[in-house]
Amino acid sequence: MKKVLLSITVLSLLLGCASLSTQAVSDAIERGYISVNTSANTELTPDIADISIAVRTYDSKSLQKATTENKEISQKVLSSLKTMINPLQGDYVKTMDFSASPIYSYSGSKRNFDKYEVSNTVIIHTKSIENVGAMIDKAISLGATNVNNLALSVSNYDDECNELLVTATKKAQTRANLLAKSASTTITGVRSMNVSCSANNSVTPQYRMLAANFDSAEMSQAKEASTSIEKGIVKIYANVSATFFVK
Repeated sequence: MKKVLLSITVLSLLLGCASLSTQAVSDAIERGYISVNTSANTELTPDIADISIAVRTYDSKSLQKATTENKEISQKVLSSLKTMINPLQGDYVKTMDFSASPIYSYSGSKRNFDKYEVSNTVIIHTKSIENVGAMIDKAISLGATNVNNLALSVSNYDDECNELLVTATKKAQTRANLLAKSASTTITGVRSMNVSCSANNSVTPQYRMLAANFDSAEMSQAKEASTSIEKGIVKIYANVSATFFVK
């Protein structure tokens, strides 16, 4: 008899829980909500430059000769650039992406050895943007062959993103409250929220010089001209997609 009563009690509890669970799901389904999308943005003057400069050397007979020449030029470039930065403000110069390999030419399906190529990339990270042009000119004059990339950014990116996200979130809440009021209802809570922040450089300067493409007169003229780098602006965008419960 006790077992029967215990079974009935357990069954009643299960049915009660099922009823509460069903009611909770029903309430969640029946709750209305409002979705809004807002954004905020700002424009900043960049204060950081990242430059990628390559030193490439070739030799038709000896990989060792090409490597030795590359090492000598790269060391001169590195040593000179280190005197043009300020480590106390976070500037640095480093090498990366060293490679040495044979280069082949093709005649139909036949592969012919052409020469050995050695490449070493020098990375400059600096807040002295006013010196970027001079750094590029100096590297080229010492034997660097390519400026692969020049990117400008802002040092306080995270702080700016956080402020913009707060602004966009407040705008989302204000807009949702306005819509709810116009629909004779009120906001009761947040259902979901997706946020994002990104930067877009309005100007991404590029500088590239291949020494092999210039004769001596053109190279001399190029060295005399000072490279001009325009800072431009960096735009930072924050976006918020939020959904609010209403009643």
